[in-house]
Formats: sequence, structure tokens, C-alpha cells
Amino acid sequence: MARGSSGKTSLKSQPPTMPFIVLDTNISADVLPADFLKKLCSCTAAALGKPEERMNVAVKPGLPILMAGSSSPCVMLSVSAIGVTDTAEKNREHSAKICAFLAEQLVIPVDRIMICFHALEPHQVGKMGTVMSFL
Repeated sequence: MARGSSGKTSLKSQPPTMPFIVLDTNISADVLPADFLKKLCSCTAAALGKPEERMNVAVKPGLPILMAGSSSPCVMLSVSAIGVTDTAEKNREHSAKICAFLAEQLVIPVDRIMICFHALEPHQVGKMGTVMSFL
């Protein structure tokens, strides 16, 4: 709860953040672990310090992707969130945790994993016919 200028506690709390995780890969769906989507949700939620029920996760397998001129198995991950992807220090920690998870789960070298962090503001995320600023 926030305190207003009068010193009284306000009932308005911070809006819940809802990270967006989008994984693009040239690895085919039949090669991905059966529970990969759930594990990716758990890993990214833990890395970002968010509850799993607030995560939005999509996995797009089997895409034609070249990374550094090679079509060897690779991952391009996009992480968009409010308040947790806004500094280099935070993103270095997130990157280390997520990259280790992806390399282990997908059996690919870390140099075949790219993560792009997007810092969102509450007015940039729409939900229930409004934006997070007003929820």
C-alpha cells in the first residue's frame, strides 16, 4: 500500500505486472521436451521474481531462423515486462538464469541463445479494456 501526501495509507496498490515471454526457435516441436512450455514459464517466473499465474508465455518452434549466418539449432527469446527489465544489472541476472535453463533443456550451446529484454511501462500493456496504469 502506498502512502499519500497526507501520510494516510492509500488503497490503490501497484498494478500487477504481467511479463510476456516469446521464444522463437528453429528446433522442431517434436524435439522439444513434452513439458517445455510449463518449465519455461516456471524458469522465467522465478528469474523475474513473478508468480507463474501472471506470466504470458508463447513458444514458436520450427521457424526458419539464421543466427550468426548459421541455421544450427538456436533460440531467440523476447522478455517484456514492467519494472523488472529496466537495468543492465537486472537483465544480466535474468540472462544468466534463463540462458542456463535453455541450454540445458534444449541441449544447445549458450552462443546459440539470444535474449532481448524490453522494459515496459504500465500504459503500454492493455488488459480488460484498459491499461495496467488504471488497474
